[in-house]
Amino acid sequence: MFIAAAVLSVLLAAVGLAAGLPKALLKGSVPDRLRGPGGLSAGLVRFIGLAELVAAAGLLTGLFVQPVGVAAAAGFGLLLVGAVAFHARAGDYADPRTRGGAMAPGVLAVVAAATAATLVLS
Repeated sequence: MFIAAAVLSVLLAAVGLAAGLPKALLKGSVPDRLRGPGGLSAGLVRFIGLAELVAAAGLLTGLFVQPVGVAAAAGFGLLLVGAVAFHARAGDYADPRTRGGAMAPGVLAVVAAATAATLVLS
């Protein structure tokens, strides 16, 4: 079970790093879209990016200190549930052009839950 937990943790950490870094630096198209009309403030986008980076670090640390990994996976999952709510409020699930990108947080929330469960069971 540890191998599954390690694979899920590393994959989720890679996603957290890839998603969090542009938001923390406020660089690229994703932070620009999040800060668009009716969107989030720059400070909140940066906070979300930093939270994703902390979750990535926690997931990697969790390979050696199990409770840290479980907490990081759970926290990342909660962050992703918030992203699902943001996309739902913005109407991204109804628009075929934005639906694909909006589905990622939901899928990743399930992966985060699976990661937390495998870390607990390992």
